[in-house]
Amino acid sequence: MRVVLSAMTSKTHFYPLVPLAWALRAAGHEVRVVGLPGLTETITAAGLTAVPVGEDVALDEHMAEVGEDMINFVRSLDFSTDPRTLDWDYLLGTQTVLTPNLYALMTPDSLIDGMVEFCRRWKPDLLIWEPLTFAAPVAARVTGAAHARLLWGPDITTRVRHNFLNALGEQPEEHREDPFAEWMKWTLERHGAGHVYDEEMAVGQWTIDPVPASMRLGLGLPTVDMRFVPYNGPSVVPEWLHDRPERRRICVTLGVSGRDSGVGLVSIDEVMGAIADIDAEFIATLDAQQLETVSAVPDNVRTVDFVPMHALLPTCTAVVHHGGPGTWHTAAVNGVPQLILPNGWDSDVRARSTEEFGAGLALPVPQLTIGKLRDGLLRVLDEPRFQTGAEALRTEIMSAPSPAEIVPVLEKLTAQHARSRR
Repeated sequence: MRVVLSAMTSKTHFYPLVPLAWALRAAGHEVRVVGLPGLTETITAAGLTAVPVGEDVALDEHMAEVGEDMINFVRSLDFSTDPRTLDWDYLLGTQTVLTPNLYALMTPDSLIDGMVEFCRRWKPDLLIWEPLTFAAPVAARVTGAAHARLLWGPDITTRVRHNFLNALGEQPEEHREDPFAEWMKWTLERHGAGHVYDEEMAVGQWTIDPVPASMRLGLGLPTVDMRFVPYNGPSVVPEWLHDRPERRRICVTLGVSGRDSGVGLVSIDEVMGAIADIDAEFIATLDAQQLETVSAVPDNVRTVDFVPMHALLPTCTAVVHHGGPGTWHTAAVNGVPQLILPNGWDSDVRARSTEEFGAGLALPVPQLTIGKLRDGLLRVLDEPRFQTGAEALRTEIMSAPSPAEIVPVLEKLTAQHARSRR
């Protein structure tokens, strides 16, 4: 097969695609990764073939332009516990805001046009896309290829979409606005693929899901289970990591995405104050800019700019982190209890599910204090039930098929969907 993979210009959104891309290549399939130029170096560093198309998007400028209120609205998609957000006006607002300010921003016209042009020439059989790269389903529809999403976390955008569609069907015909569908229709028509929209454009023909089945949102989509395999980019294991730690080791990280975007979710100085007197070795992944916000680094803390999580976390007793998918999955794969500091988007769902499973605790950033952070960490370290829960989570994850094992499944599904298009 010829396979195109695509992701928005973010390491944390691209990295989950890499193990599957390697598995497809190892099975003899041709693989290309199509993305904006800003992703090219990250793609080639993973040993994959990049096809840069389009023009990079100035995300920082856009965020500054739309303002903090809009960013907070986008972060608030986990509204399952607030019935007020199932109101029609609110649900219409989600699609009206998300379509131009997230979906179309991460998938600009230049990316769509470039991907369609490349796919028309290269004629892929299958496109695999992370959930914010809607250029892929457009290119698949235009060229007749099969296409599937590969999730990196709880499928909150689809849950929002399902809630919206349920409410949409109850509206009078003249009030049935659907901003996302209109965007897709215009885009398809622009590329000569007609203007007929169906929900495949939003969710793919099937979904590849590394999230443990017990933690999924139960949306009823055709799903292929896939075990998460950690990939952290080009990495060198430091010498100090070769030795077994002499006492409990805890990783503290706020993630690559937060660092790259310059968004400070919690006060690093307060985190340092909370852990200063705990009898343990802390490994804090902080770059120079983050360290400038720290008044003093405690004696029990080693700071490192970067260390591969797949090498560090197997040596850890616990991890304190922001709730990002890469850190969460890597900790889960290694059976490490987690203290999660979520701050919106899918991190709230992930943190709550982890706490309900018994594999860690959730301390949402808006309610976070030094005392709560310290007490929560001591609970995760000292209460055996969290280690038991983390080991049970690891067992569930490891029972899923590896990326290599699902390649034959993808081959069969691609053939089925290709036939349905002819």
